[in-house]
Amino acid sequence: MNFILFLSNCMIPLVIIYVVGLGLLMRLNIFDIFLEGVKDGLKTVMGILPTLIGLLTAVGVLRAADIFEYIGRFFEPVIKGLSMAPEVLSLIFIKLFSSTAATGMMLDIFTEYGVDSRNGWLSALVLCCTESCFYTMSVYFMSQKITKTRWTLAGAMTFAAAGVAASIFLTGMMDLTR
Repeated sequence: MNFILFLSNCMIPLVIIYVVGLGLLMRLNIFDIFLEGVKDGLKTVMGILPTLIGLLTAVGVLRAADIFEYIGRFFEPVIKGLSMAPEVLSLIFIKLFSSTAATGMMLDIFTEYGVDSRNGWLSALVLCCTESCFYTMSVYFMSQKITKTRWTLAGAMTFAAAGVAASIFLTGMMDLTR
């Protein structure tokens, strides 16, 4: 076990040494190539930044306006039927926009209901089985200047729904084994 930990700690430095050594053997100007990569990376960040700020602001506004609570009240019969807390439904919606905000909500659910509770399991599984679709699409499509996304949103939402359904099913299966 200690060897595996040692090896995992050495992997990134070994890859860097390999790339630099290969560049030197090929007589490339490694530092200039590195600077070109940094410049390209900064251009990408500058292209993504407005979208990222917009999404984070939108999630903050929705949370501050208690929109997710209203959605939870609207879906209250479904929530009760699935034996889940309203916070988990809010987590599902927020996960579509921001993984970081969803992780914060999951920690709140852990604090309120416990890590080993049904809501704790469900929130952890939802975060594992879904993707922040709107964030990912906006960031990657904006960085590549893609305007025609075709079926991407429909596919992403379908698989997010499948991930939520799988999470609910698996949580129900865990309840049966207790």
